[in-house]
Amino acid sequence: MVETKTQQIGDVMVVEMSGRLNLGNSLTYAENAINRLIEGGTRKLVIDLAHLDHVDSSGLGMLIFCGGRMEQSGGRMRVAGANEAVTRVFEIAHASRVLQFDKDLESACRNLSAEGAAG
Repeated sequence: MVETKTQQIGDVMVVEMSGRLNLGNSLTYAENAINRLIEGGTRKLVIDLAHLDHVDSSGLGMLIFCGGRMEQSGGRMRVAGANEAVTRVFEIAHASRVLQFDKDLESACRNLSAEGAAG
């Protein structure tokens, strides 16, 4: 089961995920929460995975879908703080082709702010 918490850091919305991001009701809940943020006007989003223990292909697919939705809405999304096991899943799936990753939340927020200033 995945749990989510949101917080605003400057002009960046952060969704912190903890637990296990895998197929099930909590995955749907997390996806709906992110979609509501995008629909509500969020254009800079960080998904903070520092407290996430596990991700499966369904969780990865949800992150990719939400990243695409954010881009279609004119925004940017970054994924931050993934541990070694979660990072390995991303590497196997070549997720860096479609998602942007940062080592931690601070780096992700800094990179989003820099993208906004450059764009």
